[in-house]
Amino acid sequence: MILTAEKHVLQFIKPAKTSRGEYAKKDVLLLTLKEGNTVYQAEVAPLSDLSVDGKLDLLGLISPFLEQSHTENSLMELLEFCTPYPSLRFGVYALLQKLRAHSTIWADTPFTRKESALKINGLVWMNDIESMSEEAENKANQGFTCIKFKVGALDFDAECRMLEAFRKRHKAFDIEIRLDANGAFPSDSALSMLKDLSRFEIHSIEQPIKAENHDWMARICRESAIDIALDEELIGFPVENAHHLLTQLKPQYIILKPTLIGGFDRCDSWIKTALKENIGWWSTSALEGNIGLFDIAQWVSAYPVTMPQGLGTGALFVKNFPQNTRVDSGCLHRI
Repeated sequence: MILTAEKHVLQFIKPAKTSRGEYAKKDVLLLTLKEGNTVYQAEVAPLSDLSVDGKLDLLGLISPFLEQSHTENSLMELLEFCTPYPSLRFGVYALLQKLRAHSTIWADTPFTRKESALKINGLVWMNDIESMSEEAENKANQGFTCIKFKVGALDFDAECRMLEAFRKRHKAFDIEIRLDANGAFPSDSALSMLKDLSRFEIHSIEQPIKAENHDWMARICRESAIDIALDEELIGFPVENAHHLLTQLKPQYIILKPTLIGGFDRCDSWIKTALKENIGWWSTSALEGNIGLFDIAQWVSAYPVTMPQGLGTGALFVKNFPQNTRVDSGCLHRI
């Protein structure tokens, strides 16, 4: 088996904005493993400002392993080498999963057999209030029963008015609202802000304050009027210490981004620990192209998930890898 890698740049149709800033493009490495006439591919798709390895020369790091003949054992050695580099490890682990797919149920689920779809949330990116309101209405009209708003970068009162207006048009039993603050709320005022937001019957909010502020986060998880979902808190945190983190902070949910966490096996470990502590979870993509998005959907579909997943990012780019999923009526379907 020969391993190669090729750089790609995915250009956003319009900038993807969060409270941390905005993305105009996404740099991706496409890993290709050839075994005779069989080709396996996986994405290495870090976020420059969020991934542990987002600013590293990942092609340079993996180059000694390229254009070489590999066995499954040597790929396992490469996986070990990638331990400090989560997005690189994600890609290598995905290749291994595809290589082993004939002997696992990972590639054989109702989703991959096109027998069922995955319920997903409709994502409203950070923008001016009018544009966000319009986008939320578009998502509702498209049949999404769960809509996630990026918040924290605009005037807080204006964001509250936007959510209030949306909730007046769409009751909680029709559409669930999730929020994602990307760590934007000040620690000492987050609880009062969450109390104000709770008037709009919010399902949960992701990462209200910056990661690694554990004393404040533990208090917020304990006292918040809205359920808390940890997101950035998990990035770069050693999975072997997951039990300590989750029992210290006691969130209601965790958000799993396999590219940023370092692969599906690490996500599996987080899930196992969370379930022991009665903590819920769902997954989201991290702006991967179509290959990475499908791999995440395939992994998720091996679990008996009922909560909407964050996997609706396949149509963000001007030019993408070949499409193998589609979004219809708030669900992700395999093509």
